[in-house]
Amino acid sequence: MRRKPQGIKSGCAVEVTLSVIGGLWKPVILFHLLDGTKRFMELTRLIPNATQRMLTLQLRELETDGIIVRHVYPQVPPKVKYALTPLGESLAPVLISLRDWGQSYREHEMPDAQQEALEA
Repeated sequence: MRRKPQGIKSGCAVEVTLSVIGGLWKPVILFHLLDGTKRFMELTRLIPNATQRMLTLQLRELETDGIIVRHVYPQVPPKVKYALTPLGESLAPVLISLRDWGQSYREHEMPDAQQEALEA
């Protein structure tokens, strides 16, 4: 299991938040889980640029931190589903704000032709 950095409780609140949800893939995973429970392969399709190994590592860390819960169904082939915990659900306003800021930034920084190509 992942070890938390020493003295994280004495850091600023932003540092604590980033220690839990920081990185490239964790916020994306959490954003997709806002829509509800997802199977592992659903997440891999929703986040095609992340490798399966990286998704697995990020999901494990989020589970260790109590942000998501992993449900394993005893069947063949194995079936695993991920869902937000109540603590994870409390991140919804943060994740939605990140999305809104990203959309605003994209509109501000990209010429109209590039933006239309991305939205298509």
